[in-house]
Order: sequence, then C-alpha cells, then structure tokens
Amino acid sequence: MTNEDTTPHAVVPSNVNEPDRIAFGLTFRQLAIIGGTGLAGFGCYRTYGPVLPAPVWLVAGIVVFAVAVVVAIGRRDGLPLDAWLRHGFALSRSPRTLAPGTARASSVAVVAGKPRIPAPLRSPVTSISGAGVLTSEGRAKVLIACGTTNIHLRTGSEQSALLDGFGRFLNSLTGPAQLLVAAQRHDLSTYAQTTADFAPRLPHPALQSAAEGYAAFLVDLDAERDPLRRQVLAVVTGEHAGDAAVRALSGLGVEAAALDGPAVAAALAAAVDPFSPPVPGPRAVPGAPITVRSNP
Repeated sequence: MTNEDTTPHAVVPSNVNEPDRIAFGLTFRQLAIIGGTGLAGFGCYRTYGPVLPAPVWLVAGIVVFAVAVVVAIGRRDGLPLDAWLRHGFALSRSPRTLAPGTARASSVAVVAGKPRIPAPLRSPVTSISGAGVLTSEGRAKVLIACGTTNIHLRTGSEQSALLDGFGRFLNSLTGPAQLLVAAQRHDLSTYAQTTADFAPRLPHPALQSAAEGYAAFLVDLDAERDPLRRQVLAVVTGEHAGDAAVRALSGLGVEAAALDGPAVAAALAAAVDPFSPPVPGPRAVPGAPITVRSNP
C-alpha cells in the first residue's frame, strides 16, 4: 500500500550564497586581487627593472604573488581574508568606546588638552509615525507582530500548501524584508501578583485556594526557572506593504497584526536593551507630547 501523504522536501544547494566563478574556478573579486597585483608588479618591473638584478625581482615577485593568492583565496572567521583584513584595519582606526558616558582622564585619550568623549550610538531609525510607520535609511517600513504555527503536526499535503503559500508571500515582496525571532526572559511576578489580588474576589473558597496556589506556583517558577517568551517580528518595506503582508500571513494560519506607533517604539526599546524587562504600558513616539494624569 502506497502512502501518498508524504512530507515535502525542498533541495537547496549548499553553495546558494557563493559568488559566481568567472575563470579558473575564481570569482571576480579573487581575479581582481591576483590580476591587480600582477599588473602592479609588472609595472614596477618595467619602470625600475635596471635598478635590481633579475634574481631579486624573481624572488620578490614570487613572494608578492604568493601573498596575493593567500589573500584572494584564504578565509578567516567565515569571511574572505581580504574582507577580514579590511574590517580589522577599519576597527583599528575606529573609536574603542561607542556608548554615551562621562569621559575620564585615566581611561580616554587626551587630544590638545581635551578628553575625547565617547561617541553615542546612532539609530538608523529617524522617525516613527503614530500609525506605526518608521523611517529607516530613507525608506518607510512597517513592523508586524507574528504568531507561529507548528508545521510538523500537519499532513504532507498541508505542509506543501503552507510552504507554497509562504513562498508566494516571499515572492510578493517588492523591497527588503526581515524576519526577527527573539527569545527574552519573561517576568511572571506581575501575573502572580495579579492572580493573588484577584483571588479573594472569587465566589467559592475552593477557587480562591486554587488561585492562591497558582500564584505561588508562578512565583516559584519565576524564582527557580528561567522562563522565556518568544517574539516574532516581520519588517517589510513600504508604507502600504503592511496590510498585504498581514493578509498573506493570516492566510497561512499565522496570527499577524501591524504594530502602531507606541508598539513600534516599545519593540525598538526592547531590541536596544534585550536583557531588561519591558516597560509596562505604551511608549510615546518621538515628537508626541507626554501627559500625566493624576488621580485625586
């Protein structure tokens, strides 16, 4: 008996992100490094050839060509060696401290009698509207809070339909997009306190005892364990791309909703400081006046 309900499989080449090979199994970048070094060496030989004997030029050419080949083909920490060297050179010339703070004469360099103040980090986000549209690098972007779906509990045909739908969603994007999955510590003390405060108002003593026991369980769980909460955000480019993305994700059985301005500000604040618990309540968007209402 043949089981037609099989799990779909997609074959993805392992070198899908590899650059194209131009000639001799080398990429354009590698050919440019080796060829540029060879042309520069040949130009030096044509210009200053009579200055040194031929054996010296031969040895120097072999050494320089070997270094060029190592730089072009070698890799370090998952990066091409030339990119790794370029990043290292840029890091050596950049400030060591990129955080706001007060300069101390014992730990910072003094230039012309004045301490060098650490440079603050600058966010690429320049504005957030009340509707939740943020502007980053000159482009309007929308943040969408997404739920999850367990594809392993679906049948093979359902899995294939979900994968096809997700592929159509990716193909419908007209600009850069990002899917962010973050796990943060979940503070259960607020839920425990709320449950304990509501327990005396329950109509039956058994319900009150159960609520108090559940509150104690939450307190113990928060103290002895490390509960986590998962946050899934989709960032799409385009002011009107959020509605289309929400409809496409909802069609896949995923709960999705575009974030408004205060929710976007809270998400950015949590991304900047992921180890601190989120501040309860909405956050004001930049430029919005903050009012405080005091109860008599």
